[in-house]
Amino acid sequence: MQRELRWVVREEGARSRLDRFLASQLPDQTRSQIQLWIRSGCVLVNGGRNKAGYRIRPGDEIAVRLPQPSAGLPEPEPIPLRILHEDHDLAVIDKPAGLVCHAGAGRRSGTLVNALLHRWKSFETGDPLRPGIVHRLDRFTSGVMVVARNAHAHRTLSHQFKSRSVRKEYIALVFGSVVPAAGTIDAPVGRNPRNRRKISVRARKSRTAVTHYQVTASFGCCTLLKVRPETGRTHQIRVHLSSIGHPVVGDALYGARRRLPAAFQAAVSEMGRFFLHACSLEFNHPCTGERLSFSAPLPRELESVLDKMRSLTSQ
Repeated sequence: MQRELRWVVREEGARSRLDRFLASQLPDQTRSQIQLWIRSGCVLVNGGRNKAGYRIRPGDEIAVRLPQPSAGLPEPEPIPLRILHEDHDLAVIDKPAGLVCHAGAGRRSGTLVNALLHRWKSFETGDPLRPGIVHRLDRFTSGVMVVARNAHAHRTLSHQFKSRSVRKEYIALVFGSVVPAAGTIDAPVGRNPRNRRKISVRARKSRTAVTHYQVTASFGCCTLLKVRPETGRTHQIRVHLSSIGHPVVGDALYGARRRLPAAFQAAVSEMGRFFLHACSLEFNHPCTGERLSFSAPLPRELESVLDKMRSLTSQ
């Protein structure tokens, strides 16, 4: 049975946007979730559908028909997680390479979301298909991620990412010798119209993207970088580094056909992934406001590659 909630708008609530009015009445729901309900027809005003930006009027009758849980919702799965921190509002994890954040095309299980649901049972926040997720790491990118455990944390953390107050740092091994030793890539990115799997700096429809980088070690044929993205666009670091002629080592999508000299190629041949790791994440706690910082060491397979690189260049 559907659960239905109803309100009659009073004078003091008039002229407010529909989504904002409902957010004030349903504080445990995110505004994005409410907008999803509006778009899908779960919200009616005077018996009809309206847009999220509709300005409500005195006497308007608003009904929200809460959808029944779908059989397509993710299920808990006993996937191990490395927890760096957890409290009532959030959890910080060290995501391994190979773990997809949530279900998508061709994948319905074995994701981070399935693992989160197994550990914490339920998340009353965000998109029911992506509970707790406020940002993502690519499948083969490892490292620090934060997830929200309630609606307030989801709203607050999402706002921090959107306003760029979250500080993110990555370690990347790229092809070639990077000059200058530090720089900024300011190039909007968008979906490649010829290949929808790829993002491009030459897309017709693009969004602002800014990435800072600094060289931390050079091995001649490749360079180790510390990378700090200001924005969080899909594949941003990989696309930006490839756009300046230095794709991430092991990245077949943006660095195809690039090869290292034989000795170096042997060092990375067993990596099984590309060399990109989210090494640190800094943000404000959604309830206390305290500035928190978390870090994750390089996974063994990446550290092993660096050890071999150092050994080869010292000979």
